[in-house]
Formats: sequence, C-alpha cells, structure tokens
Amino acid sequence: MNIEPIGTVRSSVTEGVDDNWGKVVAEIHLLPEYADELIGLHEFSHILVVYYMDRSTFDPAADLVRRPQGRSDMPDIGIFAQRAKHRPNPIGITCAKLVNIEGAVIRVQGLDAIDDTPVLDVKPHFPAFDSPSNPQVPAWVNQLMSNYF
Repeated sequence: MNIEPIGTVRSSVTEGVDDNWGKVVAEIHLLPEYADELIGLHEFSHILVVYYMDRSTFDPAADLVRRPQGRSDMPDIGIFAQRAKHRPNPIGITCAKLVNIEGAVIRVQGLDAIDDTPVLDVKPHFPAFDSPSNPQVPAWVNQLMSNYF
C-alpha cells in the first residue's frame, strides 16, 4: 500500500484536544498541482476530509478497549466503537463546513485535525451517502459530544 499526502492542515490548534472543534477554522493547503481538482467543490456546503493522525500513538494494551477520552463517566468500549485518535491505523475522517476556496487552499470550520496534519483525500459531502435517516447511537455518545461542536 502506498499512500501519499495531497496536502497539509494549517490550524491554530497545535495539540490534540477533546472539545470545541466546531469553532475552529482551519485551512487545507493542497499541493499546487491539485488546485484544478477543486473545480466545482465550492458548490458544496460540507466536505469530508481524510487525514493521517501522524502524531497519534497506539498501545494495544491501553487503546483496544478503553473509555472515550479516558473519562470515568464513559463505558469501556472497543476502539472500533469510538472515534479516538489512538487506533491501529491512525486515519481520521471529518465532515467539515466548507468556508471558501482560494487557489489550492480550502478553508473549513470544524475540522478536528491539528496543525501540520497530512491530508490524504477530500471528498464532497453527499447527504444520500453520508447522512443516513434515523441513525442510532448509544446515550454516552450524546454526553461525550456535548462540548465538541
């Protein structure tokens, strides 16, 4: 498998945090040769950003089953039932609000990736694919996300 970054996140957030990502405005600086690939993206309100959490660590003993954000008020659950950054393959996917595009720079709001994070892909948000009707989540998810956005 050979995956190369297509760009880099530029953000005021330099350390991983667990809350208030919804207020963060960040930029995705694509490699200049990808500027033309952004034609038409401005017509979407949201995009999916796929990125590599290169500063994440993974310790199977601590991370395979854990409490989200290490919080004592959260249940012990497996890594594939949560969106923690410490994963076997540290790949992040976030749906972010598209603010604007200038050349090869995409400005977004709500991207939970820290400064200098490698970007692997950008896709338009298609509600038919990305927003199922009547999704179901456990109660702890709503509690966990209360300060995230």
